[in-house]
Amino acid sequence: MRRGLAPSPLRIESCAMTPELTYLTLTAILAASMWIPYIVGVNMHPQTGIDDFERPPPLTGFPAWVHRAHRAHLNLIEAAVPFGLVVLVAHSLEVSGPVTIWASAAFFWLRLAHAIGMVSGVARFPVRPIIFTLSWVCTLAIAVRLLVG
Repeated sequence: MRRGLAPSPLRIESCAMTPELTYLTLTAILAASMWIPYIVGVNMHPQTGIDDFERPPPLTGFPAWVHRAHRAHLNLIEAAVPFGLVVLVAHSLEVSGPVTIWASAAFFWLRLAHAIGMVSGVARFPVRPIIFTLSWVCTLAIAVRLLVG
């Protein structure tokens, strides 16, 4: 662990991670788990006359929450990749501080709120785009910290 940083709230005894890497790992776990609501929904509402081995069934035949679960998964993957890249670059350059720590934490919690709100249908306009935009700002904050110093 680098000097001056508080320990990560979640810690594996043999490998203490920085807060930024901890939140990146939590984001990866969230992204890796977002297929679950979609698959549950697809299996709860099987489509007849479709060989889903050949081609996935169209989302129009499912309840709205199944479609939203699919969109939430894709949206999280699209947002997590740039976030992960800037966090890993910052870590490799040993750039860490309040901006990178807070932005990493905020990104994870915003993305969790976005996923829950999207699947449940609670996060409607303008809440959902605001949450999405704030998480994008978190990625930009880390990138600016890297580029400007």
